[in-house]
Amino acid sequence: MLSPKYPLTSLALLTSTASAFYLPGVAPTTYEHGSIVPLNVNPLTPVGSERDSQLRSVISYDYYHPAFRFCRPEGGPKEVSESLGSILFGDRILTSPFELKMGVNESCKSVCEPKPKYKYDKASALFTNQRIRQNYNFNMLIDGLPAGTPYEDPLTKTDFTMRGFPLGELDDEMKPALNNHIDFVIYYHEAAKGKFRVVGVAAVPESRPDTKRKPDGTAECGVPRGKPNFYINEDGEQTEVTWTYGVYWVASNTAWATRWDTYLHVFDPKIHWFSLINSAIIVVFLCGMVAAILMRALKKDIARYNRLDSFNLDDLSGSGGEAEDGVQEDSGWKLVHGDVFRTPKNPLLLSVFLGNGAQLFVMTGCTIIFALLGFLSPSNRGSLGGAMILLYTIFGFIGGYTSARVYKSFGGDSWKRNIAMTPLLIPGIVFATFFLLNLFLWAKGSSGAVPFTTMLVILAIWFVISVPLSFAGSWVGFRHAVSGDECDQSLKPTLTELIVSQPISPPVRVNQIPRQIPPSTTYLRPIPSMLLVGILPFGAIFVELFFIMNNMWFGKVYYMFGFLFLTYTIMIITCAAVSVLLVYFLLCSENYHWQWRSFTAAGASAGYVFANALLYWIRQLSFGSLTSGLLYLGYSLLLSFLFFILTGTIGFFASWAFVQRIYSSIKID
Repeated sequence: MLSPKYPLTSLALLTSTASAFYLPGVAPTTYEHGSIVPLNVNPLTPVGSERDSQLRSVISYDYYHPAFRFCRPEGGPKEVSESLGSILFGDRILTSPFELKMGVNESCKSVCEPKPKYKYDKASALFTNQRIRQNYNFNMLIDGLPAGTPYEDPLTKTDFTMRGFPLGELDDEMKPALNNHIDFVIYYHEAAKGKFRVVGVAAVPESRPDTKRKPDGTAECGVPRGKPNFYINEDGEQTEVTWTYGVYWVASNTAWATRWDTYLHVFDPKIHWFSLINSAIIVVFLCGMVAAILMRALKKDIARYNRLDSFNLDDLSGSGGEAEDGVQEDSGWKLVHGDVFRTPKNPLLLSVFLGNGAQLFVMTGCTIIFALLGFLSPSNRGSLGGAMILLYTIFGFIGGYTSARVYKSFGGDSWKRNIAMTPLLIPGIVFATFFLLNLFLWAKGSSGAVPFTTMLVILAIWFVISVPLSFAGSWVGFRHAVSGDECDQSLKPTLTELIVSQPISPPVRVNQIPRQIPPSTTYLRPIPSMLLVGILPFGAIFVELFFIMNNMWFGKVYYMFGFLFLTYTIMIITCAAVSVLLVYFLLCSENYHWQWRSFTAAGASAGYVFANALLYWIRQLSFGSLTSGLLYLGYSLLLSFLFFILTGTIGFFASWAFVQRIYSSIKID
């Protein structure tokens, strides 16, 4: 485990600069000497324990939750404006009674006068001590920069900063002690003569039993004892707390544009590179197999099929006899040419899944690219979540267009249901699940519960922007798409034509009577094939998935979008390759039900993602309440469901392009 360094001398790590640079996303604020520097507060959040690395809760609480008994500013706290993405990710930023002045050191200052409402009774003491046992952190922002705890990575020996600092600590007897004193060490950079900017913030919390406020308003902060020793009584006797703090300003050479670099620490970079190399090897191996099939088996099959079709089968002598033997030996994927483009079961549902999958695919790719280029800076709180919502809303046109074209190519005639279900079914499931989980947060009084007004805003964005764009995309898609009976059978579309502009039409006609499917071998049956195919895309992403889950559940800053971009690319290639390989084996076994099989086989990687979430729960999490467990399972199921739609869509379209291509390469009378 990493251990924090509490001595003030160690806080000099924040003065170091990094070579990374990003677009800051917000304009810098310049202060004069003695001017007020705002300190705002965010909800208290649980983090992993220093003792066993276990996360014991996923519920955050507002800083001014009545049970905490924290000091409030005169006139009450005021809300700080936030973006939609910031609200959805749990930020509830409020003003505080802390008073910081640029360049003015304060060794000991009280936050507020002791009042009866700030005293801990039995209920509030039990609540606060339980939060200490669950390793809750203060989250404070000074000039928008999180007050953090300095650490050293034992593997790379590099210094970095973790957001937040402990509410309290457990002593040697595992008794919770409250941190009632905070030393803020703030690093500043002189941008111009007499103009200063905040470039680093560190917080050193301590548990001091002898702090008190004098009648004249000054405070005595006591002497640090190096161990937790201020306890809140749980036996019913009220405990009075004097909250104190100190402020120390230190000049730094760190540029304002790189002040976030100390928070953007990459843990175990060697593991990232090892994962990428391992995934790249898998991709090369799979692509090599697919290429071998296409270059050897398919080329040979196509040449043989076309040669047989050129013979006169009425001639029973000479070459005609060879042709007859060839026809007798003919088997495999050509035999199902009259059924391979037959409409699958539940074409409406499949087309809706594919439309939403295409929308997710484009949204995810664009979000990663924007983040990679630095447009979604962590200094602009909530920019990542806001960008995802905005892009998904705008790309509703792509979802409707894709769904309509696919459904029309299946010969579907319930076009009204398709237009309505595409923007409503999958987003409706996601919103309903999110709303249900949000009810648990509301019941627990968590600050992470999304306000009802924000829910209404999301619904308004959904129905006012996304749904009309999806309807427009569906209308354009139905105008451009034609069914198999309306198309020119000689048309041989390329992959670009298949996706972009040309009508999606099968290169061969569909027989009226379905062909009987022979029994499949074990590995080609639905469940075994899903297990085999789904594990490969998961294998390409599972290492990066572990780091994403660590950052998501433990409150760290994830900014490794370069690794994420490469991982996402490898996942796409892997999904496409394994799906094409499965479809080829299915067609060779004369099984022409490839549409749903390609979708579910590639989407089966979502099952491994959920299983990995359960394993992560067993190894890294130790929830003490049923609500935390339900929230974790609910969000894991929701993310796995979206991953199923995404990977299934990739597998289907890769297989569709493959099938279109091979059947347009043979001559069919």
